[in-house]
Amino acid sequence: MQRLILASSSPRRKELLENLHLQFEISSSNVDESFAPELTPAEAVVQLASRKASFIAEKERDAFVIGSDTVVVFDGEILGKPQDAEEALSMLKKLSGNTHSVFTGVSIITPDREIQFYEKTDVVFWELSQEEMDAYIKSGEPFDKAGGYGIQGFGSFLVREIKGDYFAVVGLPVSRTVRELRNAGFVLPY
Repeated sequence: MQRLILASSSPRRKELLENLHLQFEISSSNVDESFAPELTPAEAVVQLASRKASFIAEKERDAFVIGSDTVVVFDGEILGKPQDAEEALSMLKKLSGNTHSVFTGVSIITPDREIQFYEKTDVVFWELSQEEMDAYIKSGEPFDKAGGYGIQGFGSFLVREIKGDYFAVVGLPVSRTVRELRNAGFVLPY
């Protein structure tokens, strides 16, 4: 029987895979998430996704392992997870009334090869008032999310529109991931 492992402790990625009615295990890969500054956002997320998947695949050679990483990019700057309220406010001010890009990289390591890809989604924020930004920061939601917001939670009120894959913004482009798994020989229940 084929095994599928999600190399992530992200509750959002876990929920996305559960929505697909896939049987899978979770094995968190606590790897170094730094990357060389000269990498493009697409290169960075694919490299990090591969690092996460590889860490687990080294121990689980018979499994299909999915690694994923997401970054938010505004005006050429990669916005990570804010460390404090001040940094979260700075990020929200940058994104307010503007378009930014979300890059999510995926690595699928099978028993005999690795598949890598990324999805880019453009997200447009409403012009945000100070009160809206303060309330969002006070909620605590920005602190474990790239770019300082979560589109699937309370942060949904910040978003005016998206162009691309919504699920890639959440953390895993599920439709492409399913197709890549199938192409790699993983037997899906549908």
